[in-house]
Amino acid sequence: MAREMEVVLTHENTDFDALASLLGAAKLYPQAKPVVPRRPNRNLRDFLTLYWDELPFLQHDELPRGRIRRVILVDTQALPHLKGMSRKTKVHIIDHHPLSRELEEGMTYSGGETGATTTMLVEQICEANISLSPIEATLLLLGIYEDTGSLSYPATTPRDLHCAAWLLEQGANLEVVNDFLHHPLTEEQRELYNRLLENSQSFDFAGHSVVIATATVPDYVEEISTLAHRLRDIFDPAALFLLVEMDDHIQFVARSSSEAIDVAQIAAHLNGGGHGRAAAALIRGRTLAGTRQQLLDLLQEHVKPTTTVGQIMSYGVHTLSPEATVAEAEQMMRRYGHEGFPVVENGQVVGTLTRREIDKALHHRLGGAAIRLYMHTGDISVSPEDSVAHLQQVMMEHGLGQVPVVEDGEVIGIVTRTDLIKLWSTPPRERPRATEIAQLIEQALPAPLLKVIQQASQTASQMGYSLYFVGGFVRDLLLGTPTLDIDLVVEGDAIKLARRLSRQIGGRVRSHARFGTAKLIFDEAQSDLSVPSIDFVAARSEFYEHPTALPQVERSSIKLDLHRRDFTINTLAIRLDPEHYGELLDFYGGEQDLENGLIRVLHSLSFVEDPTRMLRAARLEQRLGFKIEERTEELIGNALGLLDRVSGERIRHELYLIFQEAEPEKGLGRLEELRVLAQIHPALRCNDWLSGKYWQLREALEAGDWGPDGGERASPIHYLALLTYRLIPEELETLIGRLKVTRDDAARLREVSELRPIVPRLAERDLPPSAIYRLLAPYSGQSIFLMWVASDSALIRQHLELYHRRLQYVKPEIDGAWLQERGVEPGPIYRQILGALRDARLDGQVGSLSEEEVLVEKLLAETAAEG
Repeated sequence: MAREMEVVLTHENTDFDALASLLGAAKLYPQAKPVVPRRPNRNLRDFLTLYWDELPFLQHDELPRGRIRRVILVDTQALPHLKGMSRKTKVHIIDHHPLSRELEEGMTYSGGETGATTTMLVEQICEANISLSPIEATLLLLGIYEDTGSLSYPATTPRDLHCAAWLLEQGANLEVVNDFLHHPLTEEQRELYNRLLENSQSFDFAGHSVVIATATVPDYVEEISTLAHRLRDIFDPAALFLLVEMDDHIQFVARSSSEAIDVAQIAAHLNGGGHGRAAAALIRGRTLAGTRQQLLDLLQEHVKPTTTVGQIMSYGVHTLSPEATVAEAEQMMRRYGHEGFPVVENGQVVGTLTRREIDKALHHRLGGAAIRLYMHTGDISVSPEDSVAHLQQVMMEHGLGQVPVVEDGEVIGIVTRTDLIKLWSTPPRERPRATEIAQLIEQALPAPLLKVIQQASQTASQMGYSLYFVGGFVRDLLLGTPTLDIDLVVEGDAIKLARRLSRQIGGRVRSHARFGTAKLIFDEAQSDLSVPSIDFVAARSEFYEHPTALPQVERSSIKLDLHRRDFTINTLAIRLDPEHYGELLDFYGGEQDLENGLIRVLHSLSFVEDPTRMLRAARLEQRLGFKIEERTEELIGNALGLLDRVSGERIRHELYLIFQEAEPEKGLGRLEELRVLAQIHPALRCNDWLSGKYWQLREALEAGDWGPDGGERASPIHYLALLTYRLIPEELETLIGRLKVTRDDAARLREVSELRPIVPRLAERDLPPSAIYRLLAPYSGQSIFLMWVASDSALIRQHLELYHRRLQYVKPEIDGAWLQERGVEPGPIYRQILGALRDARLDGQVGSLSEEEVLVEKLLAETAAEG
């Protein structure tokens, strides 16, 4: 029977990432034989000449005969043929490039977002605690360094750096790495390099810098890819293409550092292959000039902007007239927080005004002068289709941090330096999210409700509006805990949209013109929608005249609408218009904070503008199991005093929202740590006692101990009464006034406070039932229940339960009508007799009507004798 074996293979013209991946796979799969290709690059040949004996590699002719059961294919997806392979041979591909081929039967693939295939293997070696020799660690480090440009290429990831650091700890030699990565060129390579350098030309395709270099040589020159690396280091383009004519063919070598330029796609048109970052082709029967022109045509066709101005700009822009004064412009800047404005005259951009010019003019007391005198003049603008690279060029050329965006002669928005910075700080995603998010929406919403949302989106699109899911719905959807608490923001007239939609699907609209909001309330026949209504809100911005003031509102863009929100995790939006359905908008890093579990404000004045966000931060942090970001927590401490200027109703509203959480003691405990509770009232505390009482409260209500049925939820007044239980009456009155507690809730708090000093009298062990009744009868059942929860005495709780379950229902059979029939003159004596009868019943002194009659006769006789 033929011997079976496993082998590790990689591609020809082998580079260090491929050779290191051979080694990494051999360490992870010790039963597999790593086979070095027949044509490794020259620097690899030199390395292997020195260190072959220290490494586990085999030459092709050293491989024993036998059937190859499995191939582990590294750093390539093109399977080389090897004697002993058959259709039954299983193939496992390990490559850091995205899968670019169809997996046939028996094939599997594993990949990852790393700069080198070696990195993926080193991670597994480290996790498996496999030992490495210094030579092995050095080769693995060579693989990572070569494919990441010594950790400097844009595709480099933190995973590459971590693995490189670990390999250094295992003894990798950087001196050896540098020697072989910067191998001297041969005389032929040097001559070709100079020709390519002389014949290189730079082009701009969709804002991307591309270099094409051509040369003709009489004889074959090996390792043109080495020259590509050196030329890329000189020009630093987004992509580099080499065309070298030699003998009867043209060698095509391409390298890319941009996702926008897929060199494998270009190479495929030239009968070549590779992956998005590196590709090659062997071209026959074509001239060098004709191939170069074909390459230019292919680049023109296939290279598109990675990001356009339209994707990062803010729609809906405020403009200034050139006749506006400097003082008016300064007021606009303060109101909207912008650092500049387009200046428009007769519908045309005639200039741009920045904060710098305003400050200089005001310094010279020129507030009354027209801004025409100080603005940057000229039609300085970009279009939504322009590339980000073009935008950068405009900003640098004119020294501006804000550039108007113009479409069809109309100013439609503005793009700023901040937009660029946020774009750079956003990690690229390999696969589009829109389809994934659309699927999440479909899973989260009942089919009839989803149909209404899609109808609303189509209607909005027909009206020229854009519709978005925003806020908590998006946050919880991405966290995997979706709710039906839907907020829809409209870039347009929300009221008009809601009314048109109601005419199409039914329901009635209730609107608020000042805030641009509308509620579409569904009919009873639409109960299958699972929600009673949907809120539509026009995208708006807010301006605070002074700290803690209620905001002034005006219509705006989705980007500015999201900027007014409290925390980054609530600034996420999902586009619903048909052309962009499912696209996630994340202008402020909300998704990253979701992944990191952080509550972060958008800017340093957030708590100054609205101090109630402090309470919201604690509530969200505890509900989601997140952590308030360090700087955000510092800002809370800095703004504590501003809570004193916030209306009581708003603070009470936020407290009641905390009370509606599943475990409000967690939010209150965090407010205690942040010193927010003490700022609301110095006597408020959330300690272990309160946490325990909140738990007992919920347990009692769930069990139905104090009601006809179980499962009752604790109400905010339950929680507030326990929170204020230990306050003295003067402190309680101060708090009631501070929070503007409603009349009914204030009455409950006062009743509990009045009952508190009475309850200790229930601690007497031999207290007769009638005494318990007289102590508790003046108070409501809810207050007595709260006292039962608050009490730490088993005897007191026993007496409270006795009253709740039996004593309050005990009544004598004789009543006032009976006394009147017996001729007893109405007056205070009625209350005395009936009270005595009830006490006797409670204490077991009488148990029947006849015994009550005897007692009444006795009481009447005693009264007559005293009279």
